[in-house]
Amino acid sequence: MSDAGFMRWYRLGFALLTLAAIAYQFSVGARRVDFVPANFFSFFTIQSNLIAAGVFLYLALRSRSDTHSFAQMDLLRGAAVAFMATTFIVYGLFLSGYEDALQTSEPWVNTVLHKIFPLVVIADWLIDRPGARIPFRSALIWAAYPLLYLVYSLTRGPVVDWYPYPFLDPDQGGGYPGVIATSAAIAAGFVAITWLIVTFGQRLRVRFEDA
Repeated sequence: MSDAGFMRWYRLGFALLTLAAIAYQFSVGARRVDFVPANFFSFFTIQSNLIAAGVFLYLALRSRSDTHSFAQMDLLRGAAVAFMATTFIVYGLFLSGYEDALQTSEPWVNTVLHKIFPLVVIADWLIDRPGARIPFRSALIWAAYPLLYLVYSLTRGPVVDWYPYPFLDPDQGGGYPGVIATSAAIAAGFVAITWLIVTFGQRLRVRFEDA
């Protein structure tokens, strides 16, 4: 099997595994009387995994003759990497042990969504390097989604009396000053992650071109 063929199959396999994990956890949660589908899909973990799985599916299933918009595809891939790296790091630093509250109570689902697939997506970026340089300034557009997610969560939270993460809940996160401080720290981390993604992608691309 060629390298391209192998990449198609592992991308398809991990995308389907991730979608299966989300579907299975949804079916488990749906058995509870207090389950709210809108809450389930309001977790950054679920959204970022869906985005990354969608990217992997497109890359796996697109036609070999489909050579248009490589720059846009690399930008979208990079965004998925940034979102999944954030999911991996934030879970490890703040959320490990809160699986029931995160609605990833099934151990294998939690492992796939918070550990395995994020690492696979990061590794995929390093293996299949971007075709062209992505300027850091252009990559900062990736921050629009986490920012909109924060606004959505803080706006919806008081209305439905539910927040996806304890550090977004003023009652648990030290009031709004605590929520703002934690959110600012995560935002700074996201910018750092973005810089690392574009920097390593560029250096690896140049290194392999010069080899």
